[in-house]
Amino acid sequence: MNLVNLESVSHAYGPKPLLSDVSLGIEDGERIGVVGRNGGGKTTLLGVIAGDVIPDSGRVTHTRGLRVGFLSQQDLLDPGLTVRALVLGDMAEHEWAGDQRVREILGNLIGDLDLDAKAGDLSGGERRRTALARLLIGDHDLIMLDEPTNHLDIEAIAWLAAHLSGRKSALAVVTHDRWFLDAVSTRTWEVVDGRVERYEGGYAAYVLAKAERARIAQAAEERRQNLMRKEIAWLRRGPPARTSKPKFRVEAAQALIANEPPARETVELLKFAAARLGKTVYDLEDVTLHAGGPGVGPKVLDRCTWQFGPGDRVGLIGVNGSGKSSVLRLLAGTVAPDSGRVVEGRTVRLAHLSQELAELDPSRRVLETVEEIRKYVQVGKKEWTASQLLERLGFKGEAQWKVVGDLSGGERRRLQLLRLLMDDPNVLLLDEPTNDLDIETLNELEDLLDGWPGTLILVSHDRYFLERVTDRCVALLGDGKLALLPGGVDEYLERRAAGTALTARVAERPADVPQASGAAVPPGLSAKEERELRKELNRLERQLDKLAGQEAGLHAEMAGAAGDYEKLGGLDARLRDVLAQKETVETAWLELADRLGD
Repeated sequence: MNLVNLESVSHAYGPKPLLSDVSLGIEDGERIGVVGRNGGGKTTLLGVIAGDVIPDSGRVTHTRGLRVGFLSQQDLLDPGLTVRALVLGDMAEHEWAGDQRVREILGNLIGDLDLDAKAGDLSGGERRRTALARLLIGDHDLIMLDEPTNHLDIEAIAWLAAHLSGRKSALAVVTHDRWFLDAVSTRTWEVVDGRVERYEGGYAAYVLAKAERARIAQAAEERRQNLMRKEIAWLRRGPPARTSKPKFRVEAAQALIANEPPARETVELLKFAAARLGKTVYDLEDVTLHAGGPGVGPKVLDRCTWQFGPGDRVGLIGVNGSGKSSVLRLLAGTVAPDSGRVVEGRTVRLAHLSQELAELDPSRRVLETVEEIRKYVQVGKKEWTASQLLERLGFKGEAQWKVVGDLSGGERRRLQLLRLLMDDPNVLLLDEPTNDLDIETLNELEDLLDGWPGTLILVSHDRYFLERVTDRCVALLGDGKLALLPGGVDEYLERRAAGTALTARVAERPADVPQASGAAVPPGLSAKEERELRKELNRLERQLDKLAGQEAGLHAEMAGAAGDYEKLGGLDARLRDVLAQKETVETAWLELADRLGD
């Protein structure tokens, strides 16, 4: 049964048609991922389906009593209401606290956020999480989400994908997060040139199907081109007196020429030559770092030693607020460590893309911002002007004279990436480079970074992009260290889940049990048994300290052997063994602590 039907729907903003004679439907339980270029009509399509946008023509019908939950990109929260009122409404505390589903949503989206905080006092990310939690707590037949992963970290994105996959309601989601698309969708809609092309399967299946369609279209185009050449040749061979007779042949040739497709508009990034890197890129030696400056804010690094070498391609992972951006600023030299030192290689030519894009002067013109870096660039045997490069990047004609302050987020991102790469860096620090970029631009950026030979350190919540362009992952797990993750994002999620479980078990210990060394003997244990258990507990703690030291040593060795894959494989096997031992000892320690009431 179709929940929603669109019949011959068209809609335009100004002269640009976003939807042209679109007919489609959403079935009960169907899961649809919506993709397309920025500004191509994805958000408009969702608005039309939800009933928030009235189309210029056509008809939209909903089944009777349809319950639609719609998360838009805009912040629609009443600033005067509290998080509690927005998310839980008039639910009594015992009612929502006794509902496991509600507790799970609150725990994963609201977290430590004060339920009595006013929406007007929240950050953009906190408002986004609040709106998403409010929607998911409700019961809906159709859930529609426009960029739901914005402001979510990798852990929260993984939870959201699992949560949506477990719901029975139909789903339509607009997102540039390709991992998320694959995880939640069973069909893909591509909004392109006013049409909605439909594909079976998630993102991976969509890419394969689109490539097959392109292959078939190319074969048809080659046949059409051959026919066109024959038609034109026939017209030219015939004497002038004959051209009036076979008028249908002339019209056929003109129709073929008129249907000639325009040049494909792609965002094309150039691979610039990287300056030579020496053996040293960045060495962190016994570094302590706080997020807000020396001694201010959360501690990000605690006496941490680490090496980033030439050619390293590292993804830096952690929850929001863990200090990933602070680590990039430390490497860029814009913040100083509390203690220890950062050794930078003498040959390093750094390019740092921040989240804020504050480096762009909003009053300058697009062309001026590029020409102040370099007016000409040599690519192979050809010299390109800044204007020619901008045209290839989608800034055509008058767009090159637009003021930077008037550009969209995606345009500013493309402009800044071009400026950085034109300066011939050999070290790239990228902080959320995928923000506001559509999938086609992401593909181009990945293709560029595939062949870029410098050192890359990337912070991104886009799991697909992260795994696509980096070779290894390093995590900030809250212990002040950088932890190497041979298993990548999956290992990070496992370790985070294990750490959360450990914290929960410790937090659940009885509050009335004395903790001092002279504490009363726990019930059911004799004094002798209590002494033996505490002795064993101390032994396990010493063993944990020893294993933690071995783990840190192996991380340091692996960082130093980044280019020696044979040695790295052996170190990785040893690290996994140490981690397995550590997990066993931690389990034993927890069991003893439970018996002792610690």
